[in-house]
Amino acid sequence: MYESHFGLQEAPFALTPNTRYFLRARSHNDALELLLVALREREGFIKITGEVGTGKTLLCRLLLNELEQEAFTAYIPNPHLSPETLYAAVAEELGVDVNACANTHQILKALNERLIALAMEQRPVVLVIDEAQAMPEETIEALRLLTNLETESIRLLQVVLFGQPELDQLLKRDSLRQLRQRITFQYRLAPLDKVLVAQYLRHRLAQAGYNGGDLFSPPALRLITRSSGGIPRLVNILAHKSLLAAWGKGDRQISRGHVIAAIRDTDSAELPNLLVRWL
Repeated sequence: MYESHFGLQEAPFALTPNTRYFLRARSHNDALELLLVALREREGFIKITGEVGTGKTLLCRLLLNELEQEAFTAYIPNPHLSPETLYAAVAEELGVDVNACANTHQILKALNERLIALAMEQRPVVLVIDEAQAMPEETIEALRLLTNLETESIRLLQVVLFGQPELDQLLKRDSLRQLRQRITFQYRLAPLDKVLVAQYLRHRLAQAGYNGGDLFSPPALRLITRSSGGIPRLVNILAHKSLLAAWGKGDRQISRGHVIAAIRDTDSAELPNLLVRWL
């Protein structure tokens, strides 16, 4: 599409989580460091929350990559499951042959045996759950019971919950206070500020092969920051559409006008009030 026009080797603002494009902004880097330290200390529950589009899934994949050599990981991307299905999914992720189990009791027994075997191999086991706010309440309680599996000296299963702010509200219920009390570390991802938005755009462009001057003009950068609220997913959408608008006109730099066209084509982005009145 516009890649050759701007000297790019690939599209820089795709929405699919690609760890190569991760920018170690302070909030996201701090969250990753907290996760790694807490897991190496064998803490039980860890919670990471953030608004839609702040990069939780990307951070989740980075964590799984970091843990690849030091832990056995299980990943549940869609946890809207019944307790029985959750047990089966976790067991399957850990290599248990669930088809050989006649019922949930046998699955839990086989899962416990697998966790003990991994502990004997000195391999920590980390369960990572994305979109945790979608978990039914009874499944969250089942997850808490699952973490009761332990020996006299070590915890057999650690859990990392990634979720939207609704997860915090869900965990405030009195019925879930026992799990809430087990969350030893938590972190809230922050949006990017104007300096980080500029760094973010330059970083992604460089990763896509761009090596020219500033592609986004200062007014364009300010407008993207304000209209996106610093949410990386929205920044990606607006940057992509701005590039399309510039390419369509044969322009080599992104101006405020290109960004305005992108905002008008994006339901989740809004023009600043002053600019709306001016237009």
